[in-house]
Amino acid sequence: MDMQMLTEGPILTRREGAVLEVTLSRGKANAIDLVTSRIMGLTFRAFRDDDSLRVCILRAEGEKFFCPGWDLKAAAGGDAVDGDYGVGGFGGLQELPNLNKPVIAAVNGICCGGGLELALSADLILCSDTATFALPEIRSGTVADAASIKLPKRIPYHVAMDLLLTGRWFDAHEAHRWGIVKEITTQGDLLAKAWDLARLLESGPPLVYAAIKEVVREAEDMRFQDALNRVTKRQLPTVDRLYSSDDQLEGARAFAEKRDPVWKGK
Repeated sequence: MDMQMLTEGPILTRREGAVLEVTLSRGKANAIDLVTSRIMGLTFRAFRDDDSLRVCILRAEGEKFFCPGWDLKAAAGGDAVDGDYGVGGFGGLQELPNLNKPVIAAVNGICCGGGLELALSADLILCSDTATFALPEIRSGTVADAASIKLPKRIPYHVAMDLLLTGRWFDAHEAHRWGIVKEITTQGDLLAKAWDLARLLESGPPLVYAAIKEVVREAEDMRFQDALNRVTKRQLPTVDRLYSSDDQLEGARAFAEKRDPVWKGK
């Protein structure tokens, strides 16, 4: 899939500069079925592989729903819950390898189940003050698998277990208190704030962002010294590329010359 703009279908895309906006647009609730998940995987893979793109915003159409996760109506019609979600796993992000570019989720309205897991796959989450969250899988006799792995590593254990074991709803302010979201905005300001953040990241050093994401990902289950050794010995591809790049020299030159650096990603 090339990075052509999509103006119809369950996934819409538009590009401005080096920022790609991906919009989930599937009916009233933006639930994800197998076909939609596969399209999302192709979209995010194309974003990953396009060197001219640096940042992605993930959002949803409408004001009531961001995403409730898995489409139960599609499941009732034959979509298998353990079916082929596509190249990036459910929603195209959770299992997409080597995605070394920043992804921002702009969450409006209801964000629950697999929708919350999708948002947690982004690097930064902004939400409107009307956003509500939950992991209600417990009530349907299943497990929020990705959230069960991610949440206890990101927020206090007892809080994560409360959300997982009760499936209760929580609002934007509680999500912000526990650090799940970066910032709360009004509904009308949400997209503009997401674009402001995307443009800030767009102006930054893409090779450094790539190294940060790979270091964080690889170090998650490693001892500190083992992870640090891999970095200092340039055993991670993104780190090795950064330390051999023109951009690193440009950073030093710009500092010495008291000017803003011009990042080329090379």
